[in-house]
Amino acid sequence: MSDLLAFDNVWLEYGDKIVLERVNLSIAEHCFVSIVGPSGAGKSSFLRLALGQESPSRGQILLDGKILTPECGPDRGVVFQRYSVFPHLNALRNVMFARECVKAPFTARLFGAARRRAAEEAEAMLIEVGLGDSLHLYPSQLSGGMQQRLAIAQALIARPRVLLLDEPFGALDPGIRQDMHRLILRLWEEHGLTVLMVTHDIIEAFKLGTRVLAFDKRRIDPHAPHRFGATAVYDLPLTNKLPLDTPDVSVSIITIDRISNNEEG
Repeated sequence: MSDLLAFDNVWLEYGDKIVLERVNLSIAEHCFVSIVGPSGAGKSSFLRLALGQESPSRGQILLDGKILTPECGPDRGVVFQRYSVFPHLNALRNVMFARECVKAPFTARLFGAARRRAAEEAEAMLIEVGLGDSLHLYPSQLSGGMQQRLAIAQALIARPRVLLLDEPFGALDPGIRQDMHRLILRLWEEHGLTVLMVTHDIIEAFKLGTRVLAFDKRRIDPHAPHRFGATAVYDLPLTNKLPLDTPDVSVSIITIDRISNNEEG
C-alpha cells in the first residue's frame, strides 16, 4: 500500500504552548488507524491538522505527496462525537445538503436534473447506513445511534478518501456501539477508505484498527507543562485484531510494549 498521508516533523503551537511536537508519521492508503492517549495529548488537534482546520506551526503535511492546504476539502470527511446534523432538515435533506455543498460550493443549491440526482444519491447512501425507512424524519425524531448513522452518511456522500472520526461512538450504548462498529468496518471496506479514529476506549481501538497510535508527551516539565508537546510515542501495526464481540472487561489482555519510530531528537 502506498502512503496517502505523511506528517514530516510536524509541530503545533499556540503562542508559547506546544500541543504537538516532532510528529513523523506515514499513513498508508486503506489503513484504519486508531488513535489513543490521555486527555490533552493532542489527539483531536492531530485530526484537525489532517482535516485542514489547522496548519502546522512547523513541518509539513503531505496528501498524495503534495503539501496539504489549510482548508477542508471533499477528499476528507469527518464525524464527531456530538451529532453534527442540521436539526431543521430531515434526514434526506441533511445528506442532500452535504452533496449540494460539494457540487455548488457558492450557492449550496442544485436545481433540475442535478437536484434529482443528488436526492437519489442521498437516498442510496441513507439506505446503505440503515436509514432507508427514515428519509423524512428529523434529527429530533431519531435515536442517538440513528443520528450518528446520519452523520456518517453526510460525511460519505462527498466520497472522501479519508474519513476522520473524533470519538464517534463514545455517547452510544454498548449494544448500539457494536452495531456501529460493524457498520463502520463494512463502509471502510466497501468504500476503500483510509480511516483515522480518535477514541478513549482501548478495546475499541484494537477491535477496529489495523494500526494503533498512542499519543502522549515524552517530556514533562511540572513547572511549565505547556513547554513540551505530545507526539506518537507508540505505533503498533495490528495483524491479529480483537473480535468485535470482545467484552470490555478483558482490557487487561492488552499490553503496549513496542516503541514507535518517532525517535526523540
